[in-house]
Amino acid sequence: MQVYFDNAATTKILPEAAKLMVNVMAEKYGNPSSASVLGIEADNVLKDAAKTVAGLINAKPEEVYFTSGGTESDNWAVFGSARGYAKSGRHMLYTSVEHPAVNRPFEVLKDEGYDIESIGVDSKGYIDIEELKAKIRKDTIFAGVILINNETGTIQDIEKIGKAVKEANPNTLFFVDAVQAFGKYKIDVKKCGIDMLSASGHKFNGPRGTGIFYMRKGLKVKPLMYGGGQQSNQRPGTENVAGAAAAAFAAAESYRDIKGNTERVREIKRYLAEKILSEIPDTFINGDSIEKASPYVLNIGFLGLRSEVLLHALESEGIFVSAGSACNSKKKVRSGVLSAMGKTDSEIEGSIRISFSRFSTMEEAEYCFEKLKSQVSVLRRFNRKR
Repeated sequence: MQVYFDNAATTKILPEAAKLMVNVMAEKYGNPSSASVLGIEADNVLKDAAKTVAGLINAKPEEVYFTSGGTESDNWAVFGSARGYAKSGRHMLYTSVEHPAVNRPFEVLKDEGYDIESIGVDSKGYIDIEELKAKIRKDTIFAGVILINNETGTIQDIEKIGKAVKEANPNTLFFVDAVQAFGKYKIDVKKCGIDMLSASGHKFNGPRGTGIFYMRKGLKVKPLMYGGGQQSNQRPGTENVAGAAAAAFAAAESYRDIKGNTERVREIKRYLAEKILSEIPDTFINGDSIEKASPYVLNIGFLGLRSEVLLHALESEGIFVSAGSACNSKKKVRSGVLSAMGKTDSEIEGSIRISFSRFSTMEEAEYCFEKLKSQVSVLRRFNRKR
């Protein structure tokens, strides 16, 4: 049996989305900027895709841009805001548990003289909203918060945070990294006061190499690149029409039964987490409780074990999970997220991330637990003999 529980890293594309993508590439292959019939057809596909995405987050179609992925969208938000609002201020805020696609651009800006400040989190990964509010100044041009953490599944109170940001300074841009949330969590950009938002197609069963960037109309955020006038002069380059169409289709499908999906996945997570905690000694959850964190992410630690060893042991049983962010796993980088939450080296060393999709099954969870229990027992016995 093969069990894929690494959906926070990437998801399998929907067959219908893949079929749509191929169809658009074969039948709607005109350049969207062309005035020909084929060009107009392609442009209409793009417009329909933007309309679909906009409807899911209560935005306007003209506020939706298609990118190459979450990393580009995150970079656009950070660098674009810094360049576009430098005259208004150079103070920018972000949380200590952001994805590398957000915190690394800030390292670059810091070297360029920007005043960059991070907001710490508690032991469950939540920011102190009052601390964030207190740190916003007249010259604070940007405040960025990850909605659902990619390593722990901790869900920030975005509506409350957005309100706090705008109360402290109505001119501060509020950016939300929704890469792990989009398609799994209802988001209303207007209600939450969100100025910019990022999403990635392959996280909600769309194609890799596709991303979404919401930017409220009227902002002075600068483009990342310069060239032609595509996407309202904001994102040059001939558009990936097929990718946008497939991503929009997958997005709509992911929201079709979001309540039912959430309940089913939480039941699977609850079963697996409770079985591990009750039957495997020296285990613990990183982040908030099963009921409060995202049902799609379970970060769990095994004291006395190394995560990479456990990953390979599970892989030998046909089970695929990960150790924290997939962006860092191959580099063996110590989890900055768990460190920010106050976890010790030994706790971090033995932590793995199990992440589900709406297609995950209870049968897979049962198989995963049995093999996990067996492998942990063997590995701990081996460690004691050494």
